Amino acid sequence: MSPPDSPTQLELSLPKLAGRRLPRFAVIQFPGSNCDQDCVRALRDDCGYAAEYVWHQESSLAGFDAMVVPGGFSYGDYLRCGAMARHSPVMRAVSEAAASGVPVIGICNGFQILCEAGLLPGALIRNRSLHFVCAPVTLRVESVESLFTSQCYAGQLLTLPVAHGEGCFHADPDTLRTLEENHQVLLRYVDPLTGESTEASNPNGSVSNIAGICNAERNVFGLMPHPDRATHARLGSEDGKMIFAAMAEHVAGVAAKR
Repeated sequence: MSPPDSPTQLELSLPKLAGRRLPRFAVIQFPGSNCDQDCVRALRDDCGYAAEYVWHQESSLAGFDAMVVPGGFSYGDYLRCGAMARHSPVMRAVSEAAASGVPVIGICNGFQILCEAGLLPGALIRNRSLHFVCAPVTLRVESVESLFTSQCYAGQLLTLPVAHGEGCFHADPDTLRTLEENHQVLLRYVDPLTGESTEASNPNGSVSNIAGICNAERNVFGLMPHPDRATHARLGSEDGKMIFAAMAEHVAGVAAKR
């Protein structure tokens, strides 16, 4: 499929935000987080945005334009992935920010935390194989009607890595129907050659090959693949930049209207 005059990745970076304040990302740190540094490095070094760590015991996120709930093993995945982290003080602030329209992205363990906190529907359970999976995957952009995928085109194929043991997305039939009808499924695992969702292209057994979803308001996004590990050619893909650039452009646009 040929992109309909889609922007290049170079056009997605700093020059587009020239003359406007750079977005300030909060990267939440929980005990056991291990992808927080990946997120800060990707946002600062590869994307050129402002990013700061925020410890999970903080109760305010004032001054930040966007929130990143990173991957890792918060609280050692004790009880259930994300079950303990959702009770950290900072998650109340994240919930309040999300309710006010602030962009929130949860990556891997962050996706699990957002589901546990009720900010996204469904749940992440053990991989179908019962093994940890760490590999690049191909994703198809299912909807560009979100502030996270607005820099992509519908049907575009992205390459991002996964690294998880509990990445199988599960939802009851009614919830799944709602997600599909409202176009809340933003990314789906597909075959890299055909672009079709197949059993073989599904790394964890997720229902309907779902890799990432957003909330009904379209400002909270959870995905198992790591855009933070795909922001430079040396990492094998720069496709993750598109997601962060879309968030930054949204934030800049909101600020410009004030």
